[in-house]
Amino acid sequence: MKIIKPPRVGGPGTVADILNFLDNKDENAITENIMQLDEELGQEIKDLMFVFDNLKDIDDRGIQSLLREVSTDQLVVALKGADDSLSEKIFNNMSKRAAELLKDDMETKGPVKLSEVHAAQKEILVVAQRMAENGDIIIGGKGGEEYV
Repeated sequence: MKIIKPPRVGGPGTVADILNFLDNKDENAITENIMQLDEELGQEIKDLMFVFDNLKDIDDRGIQSLLREVSTDQLVVALKGADDSLSEKIFNNMSKRAAELLKDDMETKGPVKLSEVHAAQKEILVVAQRMAENGDIIIGGKGGEEYV
């Protein structure tokens, strides 16, 4: 008789998906409780909740605020692995001259290790999360009240 394992249900990805629908207050309370019980699991869930492509969901004013907080060097490396729509959103929230300089820097940088791209993206996400927690930017896609 062959024993069939049931499919794995749940896990950090599922928790992250559920938490993404909560408002910031509830999300923070739950993630803090998880972090107190298991810091490694809590960090894994937080990393899955907000990925670099989610920056597209930040409004233009928020992107402009974020750009003031990150270095050009970080941005050059991070955008190497970004999709075109996110890159365009970033460029559209810079002066024309700054966007041209950033594009030039990206071209002259040449190939970059994927691990370096992920590290730069994570550094920018840490800044974005801190800004969201401080109320400086609003990360789109959250549950709760809508803004008009």
